[in-house]
Amino acid sequence: MYQIELQLADQMLSGLASFSAPLPIENKAQLSAVLTQKPVMVMLHGWQDNAASFAPLFGKLAEHFHIIAIDWPGHGLSAPRAADNFYHFFDYVDDLAQLVALLDQPQVVLAGHSMGALVAMSYAAAFADKVASLVLIEGLSPLSQAAENAPERLRQGIESRQRYRSRAHQRQNRSMDSFLQALDLRCAVNGLLPEQIKPVVERGVYQRDGRWYWRHDNRLRCESLYRMTPEQVSALVGSVQCPVLSLIGQTGYRQLKMSQSQALEWQQLEQVEIAGGHHCHLDSPERVIGEILLFSSNFNALTK
Repeated sequence: MYQIELQLADQMLSGLASFSAPLPIENKAQLSAVLTQKPVMVMLHGWQDNAASFAPLFGKLAEHFHIIAIDWPGHGLSAPRAADNFYHFFDYVDDLAQLVALLDQPQVVLAGHSMGALVAMSYAAAFADKVASLVLIEGLSPLSQAAENAPERLRQGIESRQRYRSRAHQRQNRSMDSFLQALDLRCAVNGLLPEQIKPVVERGVYQRDGRWYWRHDNRLRCESLYRMTPEQVSALVGSVQCPVLSLIGQTGYRQLKMSQSQALEWQQLEQVEIAGGHHCHLDSPERVIGEILLFSSNFNALTK
């Protein structure tokens, strides 16, 4: 794996790639000679994770794809958004649109986990011509809410920002005694073994004056001011034209397991259960790799 930096209009995205490239990448020409012979797969991590979430998948997948796994703004090694920004969901879709434009490929394969899956799906709905296929790991479509809940959602979102502002100094000073403490915390939260989550934690912390701190922007914890209605989400689902592979953990979010009628809302969707929980791609990376390669071979997405 190689470190990569990609310059968007107002944001530099850090990440990991299966190939070496100039740092930073600021224009299409810098990638034109690199991204040949194989399709490009863009990997999009979940909330408060980072690009290293996909590290176990790189090896075998990189034999078939050029892989780019990014750190979303405010995650990993990517800088936070501007001080007046609170990470609106659709801004991630804009980030992805800028990234795909920079890659300058006829089409890309998008693989997303959790929040990254929701962003990938939303982009594929709006830019169907740019996406060859989707791999959605423990995530399907954006969260929705009935229209009549909009006032309460707005209130909750504003109040969460007020709480953030009142506690901003306290949060900045929160620290941990050691890297091991940070690792133990993530193991407890995600139900993973240390060796499974260690790469994510390594990319997600920094040390200063003998203390350890999380890199992610604390504004990520603020609640959304709005959510789409179920009808709006259904419109997105119906607009995804490419083949979709949904991978769900056997002990992950049960609401992601679709009934036959729900699956019919998608034009081309296959769902497979994987041993593990919400981070099933870390629990069972070999199985996930195998399912992705099998899925891709079914519609000639692989260049062998």
